[in-house]
Amino acid sequence: MPALNGKRTSKKSSDRQNKAIRYRAYPTEGQVVLFNKTVGCKRKIWNLILADRKKAWQNERKTIKPTPAQYKDKYPYLKEVDSLALCNAQIDLDQSFSNFFNNPKHFRYPKLKCKRKEHPSYTTNYQAYTKKDGTLSESIHVGNKFIRLPKMGYVKIVKHREVPSEWMNAEIKSATFSRESDGAYYISVLYEFELEAQETDNSVIDIDKVIAFDYKSDGLFCDSNGKVADMPKYFRKSEKKLAKLQRELSRKTRARKNEDPSKNYLKQKKKVGKLHQHIANQRLDHHHKKSKEIANLYDIVFIEDLEMKGIANKKRHLGKSTMDNAWGLFTTLLKYKLEDRGKILIRVDRFFPSSQICSNCGHKQKLSLSERTYKCPSCGTVIDRDHNAAINIRNEGLNVLRSEDKNITFTTAGAAGSHACEDKNKTSVSREPTPADSVHLSVKQ
Repeated sequence: MPALNGKRTSKKSSDRQNKAIRYRAYPTEGQVVLFNKTVGCKRKIWNLILADRKKAWQNERKTIKPTPAQYKDKYPYLKEVDSLALCNAQIDLDQSFSNFFNNPKHFRYPKLKCKRKEHPSYTTNYQAYTKKDGTLSESIHVGNKFIRLPKMGYVKIVKHREVPSEWMNAEIKSATFSRESDGAYYISVLYEFELEAQETDNSVIDIDKVIAFDYKSDGLFCDSNGKVADMPKYFRKSEKKLAKLQRELSRKTRARKNEDPSKNYLKQKKKVGKLHQHIANQRLDHHHKKSKEIANLYDIVFIEDLEMKGIANKKRHLGKSTMDNAWGLFTTLLKYKLEDRGKILIRVDRFFPSSQICSNCGHKQKLSLSERTYKCPSCGTVIDRDHNAAINIRNEGLNVLRSEDKNITFTTAGAAGSHACEDKNKTSVSREPTPADSVHLSVKQ
């Protein structure tokens, strides 16, 4: 958890940062053929290196690290594609092994890649060199209507945005060429750049600009102010249509193994892919807008550090709702948007009993998952279960901040009654915020 000692330099510092801009691409028929070859060769290199490393360890207890160049004599078609794409496949495999050895409980042993299950994409790196005539040649070049890639040549794109002016000394690092399930092609260009340092005074925290979220299967989240996100259930809305399309797909030739795909099968598969992509785009658009709204309004956001796979797999009847909400995607978008603005996202320990504690008096009692209202037998408080949990997450986060930095003071501005304090009437809370304070400051009448 980041310490908030006085003036803190935000992540908008002079350090180099990486961000990508994604462009819609329209390759020619020849470029599509080369794209498919490159993806296939990348998969081939992964499988060859993985098989040789596995065989060397089983037979000789020896760790080897082959390179793509060692296989080009035996498989000449590997020379037809971008060599950097093959090198990146080797780097990805090395990283998979490293992840497995460092944390085998979380990461699996690398597996062979399958054409039907693999997401078609490859990455090539930026290289620059000087020609004999003194001119500079770049392996990746972004123009107004085209992007030049190694072996691929000029690929037509829709350049919907330029590199932001605040990205100082921006340099291209790599480009990823991919195809989505609906058949659309995209090129993501990764830039490395610098941002001007910005200092944020976090020794004084405005309580009104602190919020917490409790995950909610029916609605994405409930915040500490009692508001529910009301996440549109995009997958549920399209579930019947998707089921119909998939039934039709199952009746086409190639539904079973060892069958050549018919034209009708490929057409129907594209329809299914388009609907899947449409649902994903709806969800992504919603999360971008919601996370931007929150990042603009609040300085500190508290959430629970949840294990979403466990919730989706172990909890009954929650699998589709959990995946449809995409809580992990939402928190990822929210985190980088807050960091860009010099703000922070803090995760509270997942074992903190936020749903069992009364946010008013601190009484603790166990609740079953079916109980959606918290009724405190000690003080008589009746409150929505998720709202109560969000307030507790907020209180716990503030307590942790106070324990890490004793110089932090909590203030409130613009609230009604005795808490009205802005500029001349600014009042600091010199004691630890209590659950009752949080309820008063969070719930707007």
